[in-house]
Formats: sequence, structure tokens, C-alpha cells
Amino acid sequence: MVRLDKLTYGAILILIIIGSLIFLKDILVPFVLAVIAWLIVVEVRSTIGGIIGSEKHKIPMWIQNILASITIFVFIFLEVKVLSISMQNLSNSMVKYDDNLMMIEKQINDFFNIDITSHFNKMVGDFNFTTLLKNVLSSVTGLFGNTFTIVLYMIFLLFEEVAFGKKIEQIYPNKEEYDNAIAMIQKIGKTVSSYLTLKTLVSLLTGILSYVVLLLMGVEAPFFWASIIIYLNFIPTIGSLIATLFPAFFTIIQFGEFSAGLIVLLAVGAIQVVVGNLIEPKIMGNSLNISGLVVLLALSFWGSIWGVWGMILSVPITVLMIIIFAEFDSTRAVAILLSENGIVEARKKDC
Repeated sequence: MVRLDKLTYGAILILIIIGSLIFLKDILVPFVLAVIAWLIVVEVRSTIGGIIGSEKHKIPMWIQNILASITIFVFIFLEVKVLSISMQNLSNSMVKYDDNLMMIEKQINDFFNIDITSHFNKMVGDFNFTTLLKNVLSSVTGLFGNTFTIVLYMIFLLFEEVAFGKKIEQIYPNKEEYDNAIAMIQKIGKTVSSYLTLKTLVSLLTGILSYVVLLLMGVEAPFFWASIIIYLNFIPTIGSLIATLFPAFFTIIQFGEFSAGLIVLLAVGAIQVVVGNLIEPKIMGNSLNISGLVVLLALSFWGSIWGVWGMILSVPITVLMIIIFAEFDSTRAVAILLSENGIVEARKKDC
């Protein structure tokens, strides 16, 4: 009876947590992104401090924060500026591709002896490729809509960082417990920031190589498609597949030829395979210690409640859960199930 009550309470608690995650999505997603931005600032800050600082003449923390923030914001500003121009140019030129789309539809109809347009319209209603792509471009622009909120959260996190150690010290007056708590927080920060840094480098490599291919093929707005490839590579498993299909499909529409799209599909796909299966594993190793099945489940779960951002954040959130759950006897079994090899580190025991 007692065990049944615990299961009931546990199920109710899980439902409340899931409901809260959905209801508070507009607050939680920008905050989680701000935490990630803060971790990146800490990583960049450490790099800058190591390059221009020294043991005798250390740069004050607030100056390191300013330099790191400026570096990141300049990069983001330039990226958004160039991406916005590419998106605007692509949006303005979409009308001329409607004829190519109609020609491709006719080729498919003639080859398969069917009316694909009428079948498609019965399923989804009247379809216009120009309108669809403009809506996609608007959605991508909307991803940057919470930038001010994210920056504001990140600034306050930087301010809180100074007093955070003192707060932990008050929460854990026992030195051993304090050391364990600090070690866990440091491990979370190091693991997540390391993952984001390495994943960013891998995604940039994939995007740059894809940009070269698209540029040589004469695909319009190659910077835009390369940027989409970079962003989608942060989504585990399915991100690279979608990133390959988007530019290939657009190439077919632009040139009105399936062969051009096939070349882009094979070339960009080959880049994804080589980078994703050969280079990325060597760079990242198995430091994340997450089961492949868990990655897929986390991708589906967080994607269903937080959309695209949930898919991107699914791996960092799962890493955080494994590290925290491994610290306590009552939740260590969950950490073991989430891990890749069943081996997790634990630093302290439940009292």
C-alpha cells in the first residue's frame, strides 16, 4: 500500500513538472538559453584570461566578463546581420521559382501518371511554395525574438556569479558537503560548456564545407543554407538529415532539375557522414556518457514540449540530469539507466 502511494505521488509529481514545463515555456526557454550563454561566456572568459593575463597580473573578473560578452555579441550581431540580408534577398526572389515548381510537378505527374497536385491539396489544402518558404523564413527570424530577454538574464547571471559561492557556503556549512556541491556544479558547467564548444566547432566545420559546395553549385543564398545546416546540427540524429534535405530540395526548385538537387544531396550528405561519423566522435569521444536510445527519447520529449529549442537543448539537459541524479543514492539508478555504459560517478551519499 505504501509503495502504491509512492508511485501515485511520483506520477502526480511528474505530471505537475511536465505541465509546468509546458505552461512556463516562454519563461523557461529564454532562461535556459541564458544559462547556456553564460556558460559560453565563462568558457570564452577563461580563454581570454589565459591569453592576455598572467599569474602575477590577473585581469579583473568584470573586465574578463565584458571582453567575453563583447566578443560573443559582435559575432552574433554579424551573424544575424548577414543572415537577415540573405533571408531578405531569398524572400524577394521567391516569386520566380513558382514556374520551376510547376514544371517539376508536371514532370512528376507525367512520370508516375498521377496528379500529385490534387492529391497533395486534398491532404493539406491549397499549396504555394513561395508562401511556405516565406513563412519558414519568418519563423527563423522569430527565433531571434527573445534575444533581449536572454541577454538580460545572462547579465544578471554574471552579477549573481560573484555571490553564488557564498550562497552555496551558507546552504552547506559542512565543508565536505560544500566541496561536493561545488564539484558537482563545476562538473555540470565544464561538461555542458565543453559539449557546446566542441559541437559548435563541428557544426561550423560542417557549415563551412557545405557553404563551399553550395557556392560552387551556384545555389542562391548559400550563407543562409549553411547557417541553417549549422543550427540544425545541434539537433541530435534528425538534425543532420533535415539539414541535408533543405538545400537539396531548394536546389531542385531553383534550377528546375532533379540532377542538381541530387548532386547537392550527395555532396552535403557526404560531408555530414564524414564529419558526423569520423571527425565528431574523435573530437568529442564518449565524454557525455548518454545512451543513444535516451538521446532519441529526450529529443522527442523536449521537442514535443519546447519545439525546436527543446530539440537543441535536449542533450545538455539530459547531461545535467545524469550528473545531478548520480549524486544521490535515491536517483542514482535513473542516472545509470540514462548513461551509455552504466558507469556514473557519485560523490556524496544521501543522509
